[in-house]
Amino acid sequence: MRVVVQRVSHASVSVARSVVGQIESGLLVFVGIGPHDSDNEITQMVDKLVGLRIFNDDQGKMNRSLLDNKGEMLVVSQFTLWGNCRKGRRPSFVAAAPPEVAEPLYEQFAIETAKHGIRVATGTFGADMQVTIVNDGPVTLVLESW
Repeated sequence: MRVVVQRVSHASVSVARSVVGQIESGLLVFVGIGPHDSDNEITQMVDKLVGLRIFNDDQGKMNRSLLDNKGEMLVVSQFTLWGNCRKGRRPSFVAAAPPEVAEPLYEQFAIETAKHGIRVATGTFGADMQVTIVNDGPVTLVLESW
């Protein structure tokens, strides 16, 4: 699993010009599911993200987590995180999990996050989405499952 996480003061995702998910202060998480990912990787990644200390404390140091801040999470599926651009000029996406594998795991990601008491909004799996982001910091990190 590959994720790109951004600390945001606001984020929303739209499909066909209609907002399908939005959050205020929290994390925008683009999720790319790999072909060998399972429930185990979902649980580990969610635990990492909700506890990741990337929010400022009273001294301005990144020392608080999403849980500490009672923030929200917007989860957006993004198979292009598995794009390989090593050869040629057109990315190959053969390393991404096929939709029938990725979609249930993407949905499980949102469910597992909500179990932590986090308000979760999502995009629409497989749709052409427009994402609006107000990146706070900016803070952007790339994580991979282990």
